[in-house]
Amino acid sequence: MMKHDSWWRDAVIYQIYPRSFRDANGDGEGDLAGVIEGLPYLASLGIDAIWLSPIYRSPNNDGFYDVADPRDIDPLFGTLADAELLIKEAHAAGLKVIFDIIPNHFSSDHIWFQEAMRAAPGSAARARFHFYDGRGESGELTPNNWNSLFTGPAWTRLPDGQWYLHLFDSSQPDLNWDNPEVHADFEKTLRFWLDLGIDGFRIDVSHGLVKEDILVDHRDPDLLTKALRIDTTDVTAEQRADLLSDMPFFDRDGVHEIYREWRKIFNEYKDRMTVGEAFVYPTSRLANYVRPDELHQIFNFDFLLIEWDAAKIREAASRVISELATVGAPPTWALNNHDSPRLVSRLGSLAKARALALLTAALPGSLYIYQGEELGLPDGDMPVSARKDPIAIRSKGADLGRDGCRVPLPWSAHQPHFGFSSHTPWLPQMSSYGDYAIESEVSDPESSLNFYKKTLEIRKHHPALGGEGQITFLESEPGVLAFTRVPGLVVVANTTDGSIQMKLEAQSILHQSGHGVNYVADLLDLPAHTTVWLQR
Repeated sequence: MMKHDSWWRDAVIYQIYPRSFRDANGDGEGDLAGVIEGLPYLASLGIDAIWLSPIYRSPNNDGFYDVADPRDIDPLFGTLADAELLIKEAHAAGLKVIFDIIPNHFSSDHIWFQEAMRAAPGSAARARFHFYDGRGESGELTPNNWNSLFTGPAWTRLPDGQWYLHLFDSSQPDLNWDNPEVHADFEKTLRFWLDLGIDGFRIDVSHGLVKEDILVDHRDPDLLTKALRIDTTDVTAEQRADLLSDMPFFDRDGVHEIYREWRKIFNEYKDRMTVGEAFVYPTSRLANYVRPDELHQIFNFDFLLIEWDAAKIREAASRVISELATVGAPPTWALNNHDSPRLVSRLGSLAKARALALLTAALPGSLYIYQGEELGLPDGDMPVSARKDPIAIRSKGADLGRDGCRVPLPWSAHQPHFGFSSHTPWLPQMSSYGDYAIESEVSDPESSLNFYKKTLEIRKHHPALGGEGQITFLESEPGVLAFTRVPGLVVVANTTDGSIQMKLEAQSILHQSGHGVNYVADLLDLPAHTTVWLQR
């Protein structure tokens, strides 16, 4: 099968949460020098690109997603020169580099918002954000009943009486994309980093830039807030579908004009890409973001939520592939990220996690891997007092937030803090993390790390894998998912608690997620919670 010329259409992209990847200067916080030190390890995985979560200057009230200067590096991570060196060294190692960009909001420390707080109501400085008078006799009530996704109201009042909108933390005021100054500033930011040599952007909250009916209350703001958390179990699928199809602040049609502007900028550069983060319903609306004149990729969140269930996996994969095919865009697949529980913890089993990972790697399109996923790393556990996520802080521990998936990586079982840093890490590592240390897994042929390396090696070179070729689902018994990729690959996943037998034509076993797979005389014996790749 012919691979596509655009590198990103079937790339394997590794997400780095820089604060937790590797600490080179010994302050307990990961940094750009640590990422540079880790480049040989990253290249050895067989990935195509790295994506770094935000490293811009920030007061760090929300994991650096509260940006005070989008065209400078925060001193915690290093300097602009360090960023330039990272890009250069990554390219020398054969890796593309993707940065985050956060267009929905700025930090309240940003010069624009500082100016807005000093300015009068109705001023040009306030017009860059969403400032409104409150309701009630003296404006003491919020302009509407919207909630912050981080709990509590989505509005904060200034001493002069006006309120400003923040869909996330109060330190993250939402930008007003009806203002041409906002458009111009982000074009400047895009060109700044593109000129510096990065290969693309992951766009945070890409569906949230345009707001409508701001002064109108939502019919059920509390339930909507729960539905917008991809890791929540407090709403049913039906409730989520209903609520996400009726949001005044996400997935408004006007957002697409912004990305048409951006695409013109990207087209001026060679081989650059964008991937949007958008949690929308129905999922068919994701295709709107990757029409030929908009973004290049869009995340689908189905597999961040998917159960280890053959029927549900088949439905989600089929739907995502077919919906994006309507606009000629490749699907993307991600099993965890910095905002969601780690795969092993979510599924409750390393065997299930490996089996789902192997199945997913055989699907057409692009694959995203979150740091530590390749180690089989589970979520970290820590007391509320040690947590840094504003979700945990704002909810006073009622919601523990996302720190569990952000714990620093273990590099060595025999060094202090598992080789991440010479200083106490910013989030505590569990004592069991030594079992997942990179140094140990490299030398263990049965480790998750070596399982991932083999998976990516086969995926890179097998003519049926990667790319955007045909996928054909086969008839199989309940609890079993089977499909073919051409030329010459059969994938079978057993999501049940017992072994299964299946008749099929193939030549040999190519790769498997666990032990005990047997294929003789066209009869496959597949143990519980196992996926196998077969050469046809």
